[in-house]
Amino acid sequence: MQRFMITDNSDIVRKVGKRILSELDFLVSEASNAGEALQRCQTELPEYLIVDSGMEGALDLIAAIRAMDGGKDVKIYYCVVEADLKKLMAGKRAGATDFLLKPFDRKILTAVFGNRAIAA
Repeated sequence: MQRFMITDNSDIVRKVGKRILSELDFLVSEASNAGEALQRCQTELPEYLIVDSGMEGALDLIAAIRAMDGGKDVKIYYCVVEADLKKLMAGKRAGATDFLLKPFDRKILTAVFGNRAIAA
């Protein structure tokens, strides 16, 4: 089972995302801030990570994970509220693999991650 971490300040976003991704056969953990996410990643890196762009330290978290041993293999999704080119480019420079628009729902998460859980 592949590991997935959702890092977001919002309890609701984390809970909804966890429920949907768990149903897609991911082992999902949550972090409510960048410090908590970094600490968990130092213990065990997930294969997938969603990082909320509105969270304090989001870009630093992405860069820190990329610098870790094995961190280049983590698929990091920078979650944005709108397709702001400046914000997207900052995420890409920090090391984001791809982007997700927020709010996400079952349809979006299944489309993006559904076949990846099965392929593992």
